[in-house]
Amino acid sequence: MKLELNRPLVFFDLETTGVDPGRDRIVEMGFIKLFPNGEREVKTRRINPEMPIPAQAAAIHGISDEDVADEPKFAQIAKSLKEWLEGCDLAGYNSNKFDVPMLVEEFLRASVEIDLSEIKFVDVQNIFHKKEQRTLSAAYKFYCGKEIENAHSANADIEATLEVLLAQLEKYDDIGCDVPSLSEYTTMNTNLDFAGRIGTDENGKPIFNFGKHKGKLVVDVFRREPSYYDWIVKGDFTLDTKRVVTIIKNSM
Repeated sequence: MKLELNRPLVFFDLETTGVDPGRDRIVEMGFIKLFPNGEREVKTRRINPEMPIPAQAAAIHGISDEDVADEPKFAQIAKSLKEWLEGCDLAGYNSNKFDVPMLVEEFLRASVEIDLSEIKFVDVQNIFHKKEQRTLSAAYKFYCGKEIENAHSANADIEATLEVLLAQLEKYDDIGCDVPSLSEYTTMNTNLDFAGRIGTDENGKPIFNFGKHKGKLVVDVFRREPSYYDWIVKGDFTLDTKRVVTIIKNSM
């Protein structure tokens, strides 16, 4: 089964200082832009994270403070990256839970608004987890019969992710081969923010996914306890989460 594209699909992978979008930063980005005509455009960019890279993170991706000392800061390339991504859908491995939230947070920190409302997200990991329950390395071996060379480098991971998706399309005929179908199949939640703090109930209304008000309607909590909104905005939450709760509060 061939991947059907009506507009470019960008496979991307991020290497970072850690796994918390609210605190950590990108140190390397890898992209493969796949066009409907089959052509590809590949980009790799290291980023100065403006913070020390923890030893445990460097041990995974092999990027040190010295490696990125002379690289641009994300804010310096944010506008050009936004323009390059416009009109594209996004794909990755565990991207809905990690790479997309991290990328969005970096754009917000750089004060660059990126509209994701029309973008379809394809998380290749979710196809694998629904079908086989494994990691990217195991998925690559299972579907492609190969080992990933230079695992945890951005380019190697996105190349493997693209190959895994194409192999999945050949193996499964019930998941669709166009981006809207793949996006629907790989979407595992109805969260309103990428960090998953704000979800929706069965009626599509915003609810809290954490804390003492978990499962309660956001608007009800804000009416009864206005200080809870202030606590979130001033707290250690992602800028994206703060943006979502502000939109909800302003709509009341």
